[in-house]
Amino acid sequence: MPDTHALVNEFLTKLRRRKIEGSKAAAKLTAELLRTVISQQRIPNTNQAGALVDAIKAIGEQLVAANPVELAVGNIVRRVLHIIREEDLSLTTSAIDGLNLSTVSDDENDGERGDYPALSAAAVAAAARNSLRAPSLQTLIEDVPHSATVHHSYSSAEDSEEKTKSTDKNSRSRKLKHNVIETVNELIQDIATCHEQIAEQAVEHIHHNEVILTLGSSKTVIEFLCAAKEKKRSFRVFVAEGAPRYEGHMLAKELIDRGLQTTLITDSAVFAMISRVNMVIVGAHAVMANGGVIAPVGLNMVALAAQRHAVPFVVLAGIHKLCPLYPHTPEVLLNELKSPSDLLDFGEFSDCMNSATGIGSPLLHVVNPAFDYVPPKLVSLFITDTGGHNPSYMYRLIADYYAADDLVLQPKHAS
Repeated sequence: MPDTHALVNEFLTKLRRRKIEGSKAAAKLTAELLRTVISQQRIPNTNQAGALVDAIKAIGEQLVAANPVELAVGNIVRRVLHIIREEDLSLTTSAIDGLNLSTVSDDENDGERGDYPALSAAAVAAAARNSLRAPSLQTLIEDVPHSATVHHSYSSAEDSEEKTKSTDKNSRSRKLKHNVIETVNELIQDIATCHEQIAEQAVEHIHHNEVILTLGSSKTVIEFLCAAKEKKRSFRVFVAEGAPRYEGHMLAKELIDRGLQTTLITDSAVFAMISRVNMVIVGAHAVMANGGVIAPVGLNMVALAAQRHAVPFVVLAGIHKLCPLYPHTPEVLLNELKSPSDLLDFGEFSDCMNSATGIGSPLLHVVNPAFDYVPPKLVSLFITDTGGHNPSYMYRLIADYYAADDLVLQPKHAS
């Protein structure tokens, strides 16, 4: 079996060095790592779900600290924690239902077991405690043996019950891990197929002879546009180049290779061309709890132009990109600065040094942010692998996928 500590450290190194690119890859690898940790985690007989939650939280804090900008990592950690809580609740509910059924059966058969009234009460109390439900006062009173004779008479029966309870706990522990791993497998499958599930909705949103504008490069956008073309939709795509990394060049080339009519424009021409556009379709790095979007730099400018000309601004995002935090939350790092070499060559940059000393801080400061923040008022529609949603509906999805106790993941020593 692989060493979980080695796997976690290797993944942490990749996150710190930015070796994992893209929210989908980060989310899928995080889910696979947590699945391995769960499968090898030793669970005590008591507080089984709590032990799993603590183990996943400890690892999740390290993962989030390694690359705070990659919000998909924290999203998956929170999803797995929610899965553990849900599966534990399901097993507890099943145990309580089974206890109620057995209690009813005991009441119906009182005539056949008239010689053992105390044993039935003890079994009920033990089962209540084992199902993580606090025993009532009535149960506590019934659990007290009436005499030493009764305790001695049924000591062997109680020993048998203790063995049965221990076996039930071990069985519940294995079942909890099995159910959690099965659900995490479904989560990994959903992440892997999110592009296809979003692309299936393309024909509902793209119509004949429309002009679509996009910016940057997004695999989800590519599959969405190509799915509409496969449904015999005829439309044209304007691609803003996305300086300074010019990812739009790669997107335009791929769209041309797949048979779409494509026009490449500069970022500065977006406002001039937006009046000819029917819809803006873009990808996202993350979707915040208020419906705001963290997206490639330049998209806020596109969203403002779309609002000015009343053009729908549609965001494509898998559910793994839905972050349950708000952009003003202190734990959220919305941006990171890329290398200035994307904008200036080293020789040009060195010419701008302080001429008086020849050393020290340059007179020219180069800022190269990676992301923009698009407020929810500029977003018309989110299209996810679960369907289309308004920005105001994000809170409902968060309630379905995340637990309130797991929203903040940060190292214990952080303030």
